[in-house]
Amino acid sequence: MGEIPLSNADLTSIIFILLLLVSLAQLLGYLFVKLRQPKVVGEILAGIILGPSLLGRLHFASALTDAAKHQGNILNFVYWLGLLLLMFLSGAETQQLFTRDERREVGWLTIVGTGIPFLLGLVFGPWIVRPVLAGPNGNKISLTIILAVGVAVTSVPVVSKIFADLKILHTRFARLVLGVAVLEDIVLWLALAVATAMAGKAVLQPRQMSYHLALTVGFFLLGLTIVPRLVKRINKSRFNVFAQQSPVAYAIAVLLAYCAVAGALDVSLVFAAFLAGFAVVHKKRRIFAEALDAIGKVSFAFFIPVYFALVGMKLDLVQGLSWWMLGAFLVGSCIIKILSVSLAGRFAGFRGLDLINLAITTNARGGPGIVLASVAFDAGIISPKFYTTLVLAAVLTSQAAGAWLDYVLKKGWPLLKPSPTTTLSAAAEDQRPSPA
Repeated sequence: MGEIPLSNADLTSIIFILLLLVSLAQLLGYLFVKLRQPKVVGEILAGIILGPSLLGRLHFASALTDAAKHQGNILNFVYWLGLLLLMFLSGAETQQLFTRDERREVGWLTIVGTGIPFLLGLVFGPWIVRPVLAGPNGNKISLTIILAVGVAVTSVPVVSKIFADLKILHTRFARLVLGVAVLEDIVLWLALAVATAMAGKAVLQPRQMSYHLALTVGFFLLGLTIVPRLVKRINKSRFNVFAQQSPVAYAIAVLLAYCAVAGALDVSLVFAAFLAGFAVVHKKRRIFAEALDAIGKVSFAFFIPVYFALVGMKLDLVQGLSWWMLGAFLVGSCIIKILSVSLAGRFAGFRGLDLINLAITTNARGGPGIVLASVAFDAGIISPKFYTTLVLAAVLTSQAAGAWLDYVLKKGWPLLKPSPTTTLSAAAEDQRPSPA
């Protein structure tokens, strides 16, 4: 009541901006795939081209950026919908990737390869963080956690996409890396949830801060343990007509229900979406796999590319880029991550080229690195320059991983040397791409 409806001109400008974003994101994503690079890099580049870094600086194209600012609320909704769908599908993929194979190697690579970078970030973060890194809600504790997560994070979606593009998703090497990425991302999402819960809370009384923190951690832990079991019981109930008649609508309803509860509890919706995807997967019921596949096709065709393009539009590579910050973070985080994974690999029994392959691949920050930057920036924890640094670091490390694996395969080198217990057929998996 009393609200002014959108005019035809407003709707036209929104549709035109979305058309430009999704078209250029898909086009550049396709070109980057053809170049054997992560598609997400092309999608972000689409936003950079349409944003203030390039076209936005030209007089004839300034109307585009002005229209994007004018329709900011609607574009922001599409941005958040793309982010929530990405996290929902990542949670579903996480559930499907769990395997009991190679538990010893995955354990070493996760505990040492992720634990050391994260702990080093937590220990030295208070001495490293500076006011230039902080956003309006940033405090030393939340900034330190963001820094630690940024150093330790590995991308499940981007790494799995690289493996699929190179046709090595079937290999033992891929199973090891994805197993590590899945386990560490769950822990690091929890750490990010803690950081966002503490953002801007420095002036609150300790009791209120502790309550909010406990609520966030409790929501996350329940979402990983008890709640998924309850959801699976509801999934297979014969009284659940909703799931039987429209599995796609039911899966989306689970996502919205999780987000609604999280919003009521003042918990980040991003983590609620991740946990919803984690819970809704039901391996014994094919209809849910088909529903998630349908949601994934629409999401990756439109919402997620637009999300990454809008991430690119937020980047100002002229005013918002600090070369020294990018260089320091990129060099420092890569050295720590690669050395830690190499040490973990030695404990797990790997040597030589195996260690290099594992270290460079797990150093790819990809989608989670970008989501980390987006969530921290939107929560006001980090500054625009630190946001740009985290996004560019995620892009560059993902490109490096894709290029290195492509080089190894072209040389005909094995991704992993066979262990004494590895069968001949399994060993051959890691020396060639699949024919599919």
